[in-house]
Amino acid sequence: MKKLVVLVSGNGSNLQAIIDRCHYQNGMTVSAVIANKADAYGLTRAKEAGIEAVVVPSKGITDRSEYDSQLMATIDEFKPDLVVLAGFMRILTPEFVRHYYGKMLNIHPSLLPKYTGLNTHQRAIDAGDEEHGTSVHFVTEELDGGPVILQARVPIFEDDDVDAVFARVQEQEHRIYPLVVEWFCQDRLTMIDGKAKLDDDLLGAQGYAAD
Repeated sequence: MKKLVVLVSGNGSNLQAIIDRCHYQNGMTVSAVIANKADAYGLTRAKEAGIEAVVVPSKGITDRSEYDSQLMATIDEFKPDLVVLAGFMRILTPEFVRHYYGKMLNIHPSLLPKYTGLNTHQRAIDAGDEEHGTSVHFVTEELDGGPVILQARVPIFEDDDVDAVFARVQEQEHRIYPLVVEWFCQDRLTMIDGKAKLDDDLLGAQGYAAD
């Protein structure tokens, strides 16, 4: 049984998608959900699914290394095969990233390498983009810069606002993130020399099934 630990900061809708597809299914289980905020609704989702919900509060801790050391110690108690970032709103230290090198995933709401960081939907609208999307990638020390595994594209229409684009992107996130988690847990997906590899094939810059 492959064990997952999922990190959240807020609502946890991607967590729910992962629970629905991966928890005690196909040789996978979510061992714990860890949040840096006690009021994160993702903790409620975990409890409702019978998953251990843990808070490692970040409020008041200004030393990122100190916090990440606490977080690592908590994660490692569960001996996970994979750490999944699902709306975990913290920049991780290089030491933390190296500790989970090759076994930590993130989902980012843009077609990487475009629009790293925050406010991606508004930035895509402001740029006049006709399409936007989301990317699942391995986590490396470069912010939103790890190798892309899978992307989903959505259109941006002329009268769209941020909420419309957000909803369209989030629907795709809920489809592709659990799928990539499943690939990893089936031993189909690895990171080799800083590149994503699926079924023994190295993936290109935009991941699997790119145009």
